[in-house]
Amino acid sequence: MKAIRVTQFGGPEVLKLEEIPVPKPGPGQVLVALKAAGVNPVETYVRSGKYGKVPTLPYTPGADGAGLVEAVGAGVTQFKPQDRVYVISAPGTYAEKVLVSASNVFALPANITFAQGAALGVPYSTAHRALFHRGKAQDGETVLIHGASGGVGTAAIQLAKRAGLIVIGTAGSEKGEALVKSEGADTTLDHNDPLFAEKLNQATEGKGVDLIIEMAAHVNLGKDLGYLAKYGRVVIVGSRGPVEINPRDAMGRDADIRAMTLFNATPEELAEIQADLIRGLKDSSLNPIISREFALQDAPRSHEAIGTPGANGKIVLIP
Repeated sequence: MKAIRVTQFGGPEVLKLEEIPVPKPGPGQVLVALKAAGVNPVETYVRSGKYGKVPTLPYTPGADGAGLVEAVGAGVTQFKPQDRVYVISAPGTYAEKVLVSASNVFALPANITFAQGAALGVPYSTAHRALFHRGKAQDGETVLIHGASGGVGTAAIQLAKRAGLIVIGTAGSEKGEALVKSEGADTTLDHNDPLFAEKLNQATEGKGVDLIIEMAAHVNLGKDLGYLAKYGRVVIVGSRGPVEINPRDAMGRDADIRAMTLFNATPEELAEIQADLIRGLKDSSLNPIISREFALQDAPRSHEAIGTPGANGKIVLIP
């Protein structure tokens, strides 16, 4: 089978298409023939070798995907060949096939495409955990989603609106703002606008926001603390470097700064998250947005695209 392999850390050019053996499922495992694989920012950090935890070389990137069950190992009774499924936390999805534990395989609702299924693992699970497990979002609260036009951002909008929150979403272009608005945000703002803080204050009638989902803490965290209401929370989903903050901005509000990574979610948390996502997919309150599709051999281009500002929705690879 064909797969993307990384034999040295570096830029997108280290992503090479190679032929590797087809794995065979052991006890409790499922072999999935992938129709789409998700591309996530974290995979670019890992590829560069600058992430906190990196795999042993060589490796195949990826964690999300969707496709058809090809074979199951001993003890797997919940899936059979040709079942439509999506996978999460499945190392090696930049490939034609992936071997994954059955506990990380979920039935893909009939109304969801394979490309959309490949958007569920990291983006939707991250947004869900950020909002509800770490952010403790409550019906009626106001949430500011920074970078709301990307894969995690659009997922967060849909999940927040479904839960009864008032959503303020930011983007860096008119196209991005239009997408954020179309996904249900009550207010859209340009995060590059010099008058951003003033407009945010107007949108909240001077009360501030209860929760911030932050995709770029290295840029925004120092300012975020000033946007919070009393007892507000910032959940850090992404950061590409250090940032300076004034702790007094948090002290005066009894505010919390909470960080997260999906990799810290327990199996029980992941199962709970997927059950809720599947409910939302079936009733169409959740609808993954796909921005671009790349052929598997164009994985380097997909990494260049995801690192470019202005992402609108999810990028996927099509094996």
